[in-house]
Amino acid sequence: DVVGIFCLVSVAATLDFKYHGAVELEAYLKRVHAAYPSLTHLHSIGRSVEGEDLWVLVLGRFPTHHKIGIPEFKYVANMHGDETVGREILLHLIDFLVTNYRRDPDVTRLLNNTRIHIMPTMNPDGFEATKVPDCYYSQGRYNKNGEDLNRNFPDAFENNNVSIQPETRAVMDWIKNETFVLSANLHGGALVASYTFDNGNAVTGSLRGYSRSPDDDVFIHLAKTYSFNHASMHRGTGCDNRQTFPQGITNGYSWYQLEGGMQDYNYIWGQCFEITLELSCCKYPPADQLEKFWRDNKVALIEYIKQVHLGVKGQVTDKNGNPIPNAIVEAKGRPHVCPYRTNEHGEYFLLLLPGTYVINATVPGFESMLKTLEIRDNTDNFSALKHDFSFSEVSIRSRAASCPKTPLYQELQRASAAVKPTPHILALVTVTLVILK
Repeated sequence: DVVGIFCLVSVAATLDFKYHGAVELEAYLKRVHAAYPSLTHLHSIGRSVEGEDLWVLVLGRFPTHHKIGIPEFKYVANMHGDETVGREILLHLIDFLVTNYRRDPDVTRLLNNTRIHIMPTMNPDGFEATKVPDCYYSQGRYNKNGEDLNRNFPDAFENNNVSIQPETRAVMDWIKNETFVLSANLHGGALVASYTFDNGNAVTGSLRGYSRSPDDDVFIHLAKTYSFNHASMHRGTGCDNRQTFPQGITNGYSWYQLEGGMQDYNYIWGQCFEITLELSCCKYPPADQLEKFWRDNKVALIEYIKQVHLGVKGQVTDKNGNPIPNAIVEAKGRPHVCPYRTNEHGEYFLLLLPGTYVINATVPGFESMLKTLEIRDNTDNFSALKHDFSFSEVSIRSRAASCPKTPLYQELQRASAAVKPTPHILALVTVTLVILK
């Protein structure tokens, strides 16, 4: 009945500005899903060391599964258990999205054209272990095994020889099973949008104090999108007199070197552009400040999601119209050290700023297809430019291709130092030179 539905909706909508422990967080997510069953999908992607579920709420017109042409987006918070602002503002973001669907045209179009995954906490054990909130540091930063989850992913530059934690493994599997295009992970302890690479070597320019990815221009745009839509981040005032961030953004490596970080892993192995958002000078601020943090971040959170519609997307098919998975599709001049490939539906998504690009589609064993495209900013239309490739002579499904988990950039560095080039090394050197350009 109507009264029952109204009660359900209002129950879901009553979200206080306070900290929500594991039990309350789970109960809230379940209430939202019960109130909006066709708009949301709630699932756990794994468990923490202590056995707590790692909950993800998916929002969109097709929340339960990937739909061709609709990009996948994610927010992850509370990776460090004592950095708590992100955890709470993501709950308020969920509340804002579900209550404004079909009321606010922007939110409605966003949810109709994007599948949004929200993980309020990646480290529930660390949050529960933080008994005395502190602005600076506590043991709650780590998971139950005392590991820093943001140093726990495979690293593309060096062997970090870490023992992969259950929380990390769950996120790695999640990345592998979805076609994530854009992501952000929410931290605390500073006020800045930090972007890839966090680690580096001579190949990426680390000798000059900046570790540049092939998509550096896109990352700068993404970081600025957040900082300029945030109430104050763009002013670049640091949390103390020693540190300032012009325009509220920084290259991760320029700030401090970090190996085994989640954003580099997403970009290299997950084909997903991720930035790290530091949202509060105080890691675990008093609960009475949460409402202001939500107000400061609300517009930026929404505008950042819209950037998933930058660039170009499409499908690669064979002569019978069947999708070709594992075809390589990249923009010329920006090769990824682990080539970006189509998913099981033959789909590709490339985040690119407005401009003219040559898109190269390659099916192993066949001649590449090149297409020059004029790309405009389509984020306000909630759809990237669409361009499909059809290989008329191909009627095969290409074999699954996976990138090795070894430090890929080490090979590039060795290659550029090699005296006697082999064809394999020459190819790597070419990639290196293109990246350095």
